[in-house]
Amino acid sequence: MSAPRRRMSSVAVAGGMLLMGIVSAAAQGVIEPPPEGQVIAPQVPPATTVDPTAPGVPAISGPTSRGPASVADVAEGLLDAVVNISTSQTIEAAGRGIPPLEAPEGSPLQDFFDDLLKDDNGSGSRKVQSLGSGFVIDPAGFIITNNHVIADADEITANFADGSKLTAELVGVDTKTDIAVLKVEPKTPLKSVKFGESEKLRIGDWVMAIGNPFGLGGSVTVGIVSARGRNINAGPYDNFIQTDAAINRGNSGGPLFDMNGDVVGINTAIISPTGGSIGIGFSIPSEIATNVIDQLREFGETRRGWLGIRLQEVSEEIAEGLGLPAAKGALVMGVVPGGPSDNGLLRVGDVIVSFDGQEIATSRDLPRIVAETPVGKKVAVKLLRKEAKTTDPTQEVDVDVTLGRLEDGEKLMTESEEAPTTPEQPGAAKVAGIETLGMTIADIDAEARTTYSLGADVAGVVVTAVNPVSGAAEKGIEPGTVIKEVAQEKVGKAADVEKKIAELKSAGRKNALLLLASSGGELRFVVVPID
Repeated sequence: MSAPRRRMSSVAVAGGMLLMGIVSAAAQGVIEPPPEGQVIAPQVPPATTVDPTAPGVPAISGPTSRGPASVADVAEGLLDAVVNISTSQTIEAAGRGIPPLEAPEGSPLQDFFDDLLKDDNGSGSRKVQSLGSGFVIDPAGFIITNNHVIADADEITANFADGSKLTAELVGVDTKTDIAVLKVEPKTPLKSVKFGESEKLRIGDWVMAIGNPFGLGGSVTVGIVSARGRNINAGPYDNFIQTDAAINRGNSGGPLFDMNGDVVGINTAIISPTGGSIGIGFSIPSEIATNVIDQLREFGETRRGWLGIRLQEVSEEIAEGLGLPAAKGALVMGVVPGGPSDNGLLRVGDVIVSFDGQEIATSRDLPRIVAETPVGKKVAVKLLRKEAKTTDPTQEVDVDVTLGRLEDGEKLMTESEEAPTTPEQPGAAKVAGIETLGMTIADIDAEARTTYSLGADVAGVVVTAVNPVSGAAEKGIEPGTVIKEVAQEKVGKAADVEKKIAELKSAGRKNALLLLASSGGELRFVVVPID
C-alpha cells in the first residue's frame, strides 16, 4: 500500500522565517479511499421542516445572529479605514557608547580606525521598529490603536490601504485600558468607521477582525464571540470580549467588527504557546473604549470617578461569615484618608450591592463602573451592613457619596504610603504567645513593631508563627500579619482572640471570620476553620 498522503497542518512565523509542520493525513482523520470500483453513497440526513413560529425556535434577527454566507461586502467598505501602525524608537544598545578608538598622533593606523568606525556615530544607541494596527474614527484624522503598540515611540507612522503614509502625533494614552489616540493631518477627509454597541453582543454572534498580522496589512479573519466579560489580569478594568477570529502579532490595536460593520472591540491580546493564533483572542469592548477615547480627545488624559475605598471579593466563606444572603457585591476593606468616602458613611465590612442604580455582582464590577461615572457626581450607594456584637441579619443601608477624581486619588495614596511613621517608644514587657487556630499570636509591643515593621498606629494582635499544615497557612496568613477583628469584634490583646475563638467553638461554629492587616496596613477578610 502506498505511503499515506501528507498535508501541512500548522504555520508559524519566527524570526522572519516561515516554519511549516508536516503531519500524516491519516493522523488528522483523513479516511483512505474505497477499493477500486466501489462507490460509497453519501449519508444524507432526512430533510426536516422547521416552523419558525413554533415555541422554542430562536428568532433570526439579522446577519449578526445567523452568520453571513460571505463577509466580502462588509469587509470591502471597511478596509480603507484600517491602518497599519509602524513605529521607531531609539534605545541605548548594551555594550555600546564607548569612546571612538584613536591611534597615537601621527600613527599610520589612524586611517584604519577611521575606516573601521565610519558607520558608528559613537552614540551608543540604535533604532528599533515595531508594527501594529489601528483604525480611523474621524475623517479629520483621529486614529485608535493600543498603547503598547506606540509606547515609547519616537516616530509613529500610519500606513493606509492605498499605500499612502502620514506621520501621526500622539493625542493621549490610557495605560489602564491599553488605548491610545493618534492624530494625522490628511489633505482630504479619510474613510472612517464608527463604534457599535458591544453590550448587545451575544456569545455565538459573528465578528470580523481586520489588521496587520505579521506585517500582512489588510488581513480579514472571521469568527464568533466565544465569551464576554473575560478577566485576563491585564488591567484594573478587564472586561474583554473573547473571540476565535484569528488574531496574531501585529493585529494589536485593530478593530473587531460586528456584521453591521460597526466596531465592537479593539483587538489587544491573545493566549498562545506559539505566538500565533490558536483561536483565543481578546478585544476591549466598545462600551469601555468609547468613554476613554472621548476623554483622551477632549482632555488628552482620562478623568475617572473615584470612590476612595479598598475592596475584596466576597467568597462563599466570607458571605457565610458575614451573614450575607449570597456571595455577591464588593466588600469594603478600607477607606482612603482624605478620599470621597472618608466621611464615616462607609465602613470596613460593608458590602456594596448597588452603585448609581447599577447592580454590583462582583468586586471587579465596581471599580469599572465608578471609573466610568463623571467626577463630582453625587451617587446613591446601596450596601449591606452587619452590626458587631449582634445576631441580627445584615441590614440594607443607603448612602450618598460625591465622587472624586481617580488620578488625584492615586497621588494622595502614593503620598500617604511614602509618609514616614514615628516608631513607638518601648513600653510594657513582652507578653508570652498564645496558640490558636494553628497560629501563635501575641500582643503588639515595641519589639513586635520593630520585628515586623508595624507602624505606631497599628492596633490589634500580631501573628508570630504559623503551623505550615494548618488552615491558617492555607489562607496565606504569615508571621507579621495583624488580627484586627474576630467575628466582626475588635481585638486588642492576644487573650481577646483566644476568648472569642472559645466562644465561637462553644456556640458550635465551625469557622472563624478574621479581619487581617498586612504590615503595610492592607486589610482582608479570611475564614479559618476552628479545630
